[in-house]
Amino acid sequence: MEFPPPRTFTDVLPDPPFPDFVDVRYDPPTPVLDDPATAAENAIRNLSLDGVPAGGSIAVGLGSRGIHDIVPMASSIIEALQEAGYTPIVVPAMGSHGGATAEGQRRTLAELGLTADRLGCRIDASMETTVVGETPAGAPVHFATPALSADGVVVVNRIKPHTNFTGRFESGLVKMSTIGLGKQSGAQAIHDRALVDGYVETLEKAFSVVRDQTPLLGGIAIVENFEDRTAAVEPIRAAALPDGETELLERATEHMPTLPYDDLDVLVIEKIGKDVSGAGMDTNVIGRYQVLNTGDPATPDIDRIVVLGLTEPTHGNGQGIGLADITTQGVVDQLDFDQMYTNALTSSSLSKARLPVVLPDDEHALRAAVSTVGPYDPRTIRIAWIRTTDQLASFRVSPALAEEAPADVRSDGTTTLRFDDGAARFDPSE
Repeated sequence: MEFPPPRTFTDVLPDPPFPDFVDVRYDPPTPVLDDPATAAENAIRNLSLDGVPAGGSIAVGLGSRGIHDIVPMASSIIEALQEAGYTPIVVPAMGSHGGATAEGQRRTLAELGLTADRLGCRIDASMETTVVGETPAGAPVHFATPALSADGVVVVNRIKPHTNFTGRFESGLVKMSTIGLGKQSGAQAIHDRALVDGYVETLEKAFSVVRDQTPLLGGIAIVENFEDRTAAVEPIRAAALPDGETELLERATEHMPTLPYDDLDVLVIEKIGKDVSGAGMDTNVIGRYQVLNTGDPATPDIDRIVVLGLTEPTHGNGQGIGLADITTQGVVDQLDFDQMYTNALTSSSLSKARLPVVLPDDEHALRAAVSTVGPYDPRTIRIAWIRTTDQLASFRVSPALAEEAPADVRSDGTTTLRFDDGAARFDPSE
């Protein structure tokens, strides 16, 4: 895909002096769990498995999100099941992610460190589903056939605010049990119905079918803190869902990574990816949902969002790039449109697969961002520069933001923005 070369912008884009940036650390109080693996082991032992016969099989649903301690926690859960005499089988529970193919979903787990060798059990990544019923609105409820064939099913997922909707439960065990284990067919059916009835109602109705018609035992709920470290691990029985997620969602919301600023001229994000968020970048951080029948949050208010790269584990799936205003040719060259369009069409989030304005390199992208938000002044421009939306313990800000930093944001020195053949880099200020 070709876009205008640098010479096109010689007389169009100004070449402004960029301010020196202030390196800051953001340290709000946050809880942390000392031994997540042991906590996960205790959680699975405390989840009622009475309905599974001795030596029976238990499908363990694992997803595509980059949960910090997922490898030791998943390993502990599987080992505990084996020690109790059960036969665990990992089933990818990620809807259409991985290009909606078995190999793609297996690869997605492997990128997170979740391989059969590491976990010590078989992974069945089949995309086959069985329709186990339908909601009162007539939406079919799909469930992964490998999981349905097991004697019991346990899902393992992080509880957090969702990127598309709000409610008493959002991203967590209910969503994984319905959309995740519904594979591509189930995810599409639920997303389609949610555009009419809303996500909470649609998920709740679909989950009722799953709970009644499948061997779902419940799940292991994980809450992460501001620094994406494990803060809590709790077992929740299927019978206690979805309301069993509410208190954990409140805790997750309280400790969710967010920026300490409500008004920005420019937000620069170095990388986005499906391992960071379903939307590539957390919509709760950027203040943009772009979902049908759902309004955007009032804060933060960000005029321009610039994306400079993709994470390696996302394998070119740049779903969410449409939430940005500006990106680069280098980012577009990495995009895997097969995965993106599969994801977009399944979730009905077409806007997230759109291309923003594509400029030749980082330098042109930054020049375009600061020159299209009004009269430019390096002393007053409000820029925040972050690595990803889930890494907000340290980032860079322009001087105007540094001057109004809250008490739990402290300076770590200043750096100067430079460009090597258009690529951004930061050097210590002279």
